[in-house]
Amino acid sequence: MCGPFSGFQGIIRLVEMISSALALAVVLFRGRMVAPWGVWCEFVWVLCIVVPLVLLVVESRGWHILLAAFLPNWADLTLGLTAVCCISVVSATVAFAAVFVCLTCIANILCFVFSLVAAACFLVDVVKQKTAFGSGYMSSLRGTLRISEAFVACMILTAAVDHFVRGEWFYKPFGMILCAVIFGVCLLVTAAIIVLNLLKLLQCLLVFRLNLVEFVLNLVAAVLYLLAVILWTVFGYRRYRHNPYTCIQCSYADMNAVTVGSALNLILYIVDLVLSMKSL
Repeated sequence: MCGPFSGFQGIIRLVEMISSALALAVVLFRGRMVAPWGVWCEFVWVLCIVVPLVLLVVESRGWHILLAAFLPNWADLTLGLTAVCCISVVSATVAFAAVFVCLTCIANILCFVFSLVAAACFLVDVVKQKTAFGSGYMSSLRGTLRISEAFVACMILTAAVDHFVRGEWFYKPFGMILCAVIFGVCLLVTAAIIVLNLLKLLQCLLVFRLNLVEFVLNLVAAVLYLLAVILWTVFGYRRYRHNPYTCIQCSYADMNAVTVGSALNLILYIVDLVLSMKSL
């Protein structure tokens, strides 16, 4: 190996890109997936190709030095992006195996194997970077919480969209649609907070201190998620005569995924709220 692929970091990123590309290529060769869980898997594999490629190009060209004024800690950013890819590809691997893999689906089994290899490589990469550069926002408890909140929100939205797409058109109550809107808004706000913590110069645009802004947003997000848990449970599990699936055994799969995910994110936002109170 030579050039940007010399050393452990370059090799592991090369394997990440190849395995993700193979997983995506098998799926596209078999036929593009249109189901929400399939679209999520395809998006994750594309992400796992683009992120290592961009990091390799930027570092090999030395462009990250020019970004020092905006990104004071490049190693922290790379660790965070690699962690996002890691948890995303793990979720995609599990979701693909649960929804699409069967004993006679050779192409899907190959795709699952390639995705599993990518997940293992990203996990090794995260551990290696965490050991070498274990400081910064993305590697802190607050940063880990933010990444977890955003990731769980993506899973919730995918399950909610899958429920709406596969469900009967006449049973989409306003309460459940409002829950999906809440999940999307909280995801966007969480992503904005992560960007503000990484790009220190953007904090000058805030009228109040970032700690205070985070406290208020965490409080609002916790209240909204509590409302979403109640609304989704009340409107979702109450519909006895509206089975959105032909498979009775999996009729509540997406319903349960959204319920558990929203409850988990509620806990994460409460923990984040407590930590933000201590930092005021």
